[in-house]
Amino acid sequence: MLRALFLGLMIGALPYAVASAEDYVETEGLLSDEDFYRLVACAAPPGTACRKTLVRWPVDRPLRVQLTQVDPAFLGGKQNRARAALVRAIKFINRADTAITLRQVDTDAEADIRIYLIDTDGDAPIQGTGIEGIDGATVTGARVIVWSRSGSGEIQRAKIIFGTRLHIRHYESAMIEELTQALGLLTDIRNPDYLGRSIFSQDDNDSKDLGPQDLMALRRHYPPQE
Repeated sequence: MLRALFLGLMIGALPYAVASAEDYVETEGLLSDEDFYRLVACAAPPGTACRKTLVRWPVDRPLRVQLTQVDPAFLGGKQNRARAALVRAIKFINRADTAITLRQVDTDAEADIRIYLIDTDGDAPIQGTGIEGIDGATVTGARVIVWSRSGSGEIQRAKIIFGTRLHIRHYESAMIEELTQALGLLTDIRNPDYLGRSIFSQDDNDSKDLGPQDLMALRRHYPPQE
């Protein structure tokens, strides 16, 4: 499906950890809720230890999401579809009954999650944008980059990048997947039983809403506050 890159950074310091180059875990059969959550949250194959650090946003305020850059290659139908997909994804995540809330902003320079529609087809690394985390990245479909504090695992900021090779009919699926992964659920699952069942399915873009176990994982990562 769409590959997610997790970069953990100390604020104002060098990277302290980079996730495994493997962005998905391959399994068979439907997983228990426990195994599914640990797979998407920390890349743990069923019954084994975490391969990534658990990371979360603080929940003391709504997270601000901004569509920050739209390159000319996306003007017209693609831009409109992406904007609509973002509104839809925020709505679906906000209705999930968790402690996390998203709010779209237009001009807030302090946005927590920024989305970039970049004119790149993935044939070469992105160059010349001057944007932290984007120059040097290779993006064929969509990618999320997350920065977190060492030790605490507290997410500080995230960026989502869309490239031109992603088909317009996949924008809804990609947007809700990448936005959910920007909340700290950073690993996909490769398993035929999850085709069309989960936004985290590695091999398809059929899910346009959070599936039952996707909702479970998001609620477990951000338990509803009393």
